[in-house]
Amino acid sequence: MAEQSNIAAHIERHWYGSALGNLWLLPLWCIFVLVSGLRRLWYRMLPVKNLGVPVLVIGNIAIGGTGKTPLITYLAKRAGELGLRVGIVSRGYGGQSDTYPLNVTAETPVSQSGDEPKLLTRTGCPIVVDPKRSRAVQFLKDDVDLVLSDDGLQHYAMARAGEIVVSDVTRGFGNGWQLPIGPLREPISRLNSVDLCLVNGEDFIVQPVALVNANTGEQAKLDTFSNKSVHAIAGIGNPARFFTTLKTLGYMVEEHAFADHHAFVKNDITFSDVLPVVMTEKDWVKCREFSNDNTWFLQVDAQPTADAAQKIDELLIRLGTPAHG
Repeated sequence: MAEQSNIAAHIERHWYGSALGNLWLLPLWCIFVLVSGLRRLWYRMLPVKNLGVPVLVIGNIAIGGTGKTPLITYLAKRAGELGLRVGIVSRGYGGQSDTYPLNVTAETPVSQSGDEPKLLTRTGCPIVVDPKRSRAVQFLKDDVDLVLSDDGLQHYAMARAGEIVVSDVTRGFGNGWQLPIGPLREPISRLNSVDLCLVNGEDFIVQPVALVNANTGEQAKLDTFSNKSVHAIAGIGNPARFFTTLKTLGYMVEEHAFADHHAFVKNDITFSDVLPVVMTEKDWVKCREFSNDNTWFLQVDAQPTADAAQKIDELLIRLGTPAHG
């Protein structure tokens, strides 16, 4: 197991450095590029069914976290302010339900919905999870003016009216190679066909807005743990970004990084000392049942620049139809 982890760490290190260290993966790269290219070509040849409502896909062409979920939260709230009835669909990665489509509410177990759809319930929008996103869209279509698809950029079976690609200013697109030599799911040329490219750290920032007690819901000042040691928990695509945020707030961080969408158990957030435990909100939705008064999560919001906000508004208005009545 350790050997596999070392190999994975080696590959990922070269994703964001020189590609030379991963060239031994060239045969697998050739297979991936061929298969993914043929798949895109195949779907372009097939007729795409009109789903009866415009769909805006928010995703990325690279592996790893980019701040996509806070951005979707912003988009949903902003679309509502513009008079649009908005729904959100997701594949529900990490969740498993006996029936689909699954209408996700605050009461839906995260084991069924997955962590990101559960987190998005705070938008107040209807959220539907289905491995077949097109089916989720059809479930919503009569009640909304616009559907936001959480990921699904490569889900070509689903018709879409617009696409937003989200990337991270620090990681960018890595060494520029597709998987497995690099982190790209599709070639960089794919960006030429999307409506907006938004860079976390340039076009918008993910800003901490509250430190919330995971057990009681009490909100504390962001600097509550400044110059104090904390256990920092992150099971997201880019844990380093979360740890950096805490350090910027002055926290003395003991880092505990887990895989994205990690299925947490109580022992993962239990320690022999009495230091506070601070985690991402996305991880909290999976830990809420065994959190205690010493467990906190950082609530964050996406804040776009004025230029990006204007482009977002223009896209939302172009795609959506104002709610009737």
